[in-house]
Amino acid sequence: MQVVQLIDPSKNKQLFLDDHAIDSTSGIVRTLHQPSRYGPVIKPNRSRQQTLVQSASVPQWNSESNLWEWWYLAFYDTAPYQGPGSPQWGDIHYATSKNGVEWESPSLGLYDWRDSKDNNLAYHSKIDYLRRRGMKNPVDIGERRLHHVIRDERDPDQQRRYKSFASNGDNQRRYPAFSPDGFHWTFPHVPGIPSEDTSQMFYDDLNNRFGAIVKRRTEWGRSAWLTISNDFDEWTEPILVMHTDEVDQANRRERIRKVVEDPNYLSPPHIDEETDFIAQLYQMPVMSYEGQYIGFPLLFNPAGLDLPQMNNVGINQTEIAISRDLYHWERVGNREIFLGIEPWDGINYGTCQVSVCGSPIVRDDEIWIFYGACRFRGVPDSYPSEYAEYFNDMGALELAKLRLDGFVSMDASSTGSIVTKSMELNGQEIFINAEAPDGEIRVAVVDPETMMPLTGYTTSNCYPVRGDQISGKVSWPAGPLSVERPVKLLFELSNARLYSFWLES
Repeated sequence: MQVVQLIDPSKNKQLFLDDHAIDSTSGIVRTLHQPSRYGPVIKPNRSRQQTLVQSASVPQWNSESNLWEWWYLAFYDTAPYQGPGSPQWGDIHYATSKNGVEWESPSLGLYDWRDSKDNNLAYHSKIDYLRRRGMKNPVDIGERRLHHVIRDERDPDQQRRYKSFASNGDNQRRYPAFSPDGFHWTFPHVPGIPSEDTSQMFYDDLNNRFGAIVKRRTEWGRSAWLTISNDFDEWTEPILVMHTDEVDQANRRERIRKVVEDPNYLSPPHIDEETDFIAQLYQMPVMSYEGQYIGFPLLFNPAGLDLPQMNNVGINQTEIAISRDLYHWERVGNREIFLGIEPWDGINYGTCQVSVCGSPIVRDDEIWIFYGACRFRGVPDSYPSEYAEYFNDMGALELAKLRLDGFVSMDASSTGSIVTKSMELNGQEIFINAEAPDGEIRVAVVDPETMMPLTGYTTSNCYPVRGDQISGKVSWPAGPLSVERPVKLLFELSNARLYSFWLES
């Protein structure tokens, strides 16, 4: 006897990033949605000679102060630019916000800047201090460079309220760090996690543990490796979970060609059409969302070698991936770009790289995505002189927003249908997140074997759901259905799009 695997819409919303909840469709197109951009929220402070700000963390909510907190990295024009993602030549700064959009730079009084402690410097690595003065890295591994900051209100130990990853001078390993306030850090002497210059740390809400995606090499270049921790002290040996492949190589060539041929975009300064460079997975932030994991892989598409810098120029853009166990990932939307570079207009920052800072934040009926936007990859001498002034203001932290559940929708331009996998209703009501301003969605409850609608629960007598509904209730004159056997749902869409469905008691 075959065991039927039931989905459970009463536990989590059922989204459509993959076919987990879908049995069949007809006349339906799956659409990947890009977030709406709201522009920069933190720019370089030119009064302090800052040229670029980046962050590998997202804002953290502090329930004690009722403020958002954000730790970010600032680069200066007093040192050579090392390219997007480069961790050296910068200090960690701190900002606060009441709404997540307007940010302030409080005076922390911790470190000197030009003989004054009236600044928002939050952490100053001795490594960076010495490197900027042409000295060797210190042997003392007690001095570490911070990469991420998470506020953990679950930990009963106040001394571990803030958690971070840090690295030593060679920037090839990650070490756990703890702080009571986000400014004064303790670095336990534990084995580090192998990783190159970037990594991403997150809290796994589904399993109450911590996770991190670190960067290590494979035959496909930079690739994503997963490490897990239950206590933030001991971490598992990293396991390879995603790398690029032949499809990414073809995408690389097409994406470079598009930028080069379209005069609205800023072309990389060096184009090598004879070398078949490898598209690489630069980093991947992860968020847990409705019983699944959504990843935001940053695809690095090199275009040529920048000889003054001896590094590859190109474009870095973000895609989406989905997993249900963190180890097996599937790309979403035929590898379409989720957050891409912007046309050059003399104002935009994201003309070369757009990288998600960390796990997006769910706020009411929206998903807030904080990301770093950078104008160039390369050194000023590689670009025409008309761009020289922009290297003094070349990267900002920005905000984009997506409707709740809005990563992917199932669309019917005229009519279409979706049949779900089997589930138990148990008298619960059905809700949907949908858009049908000029159409409607009707639902039938059907027998999984015969596919016949149950009496009283057909599409014809279903009250239609119309308009823009974040939480639209599906109902019939007979009221909620209570049945002892599993059923399937049949959605009929007419000029509408469906983002998710779920059950509530």
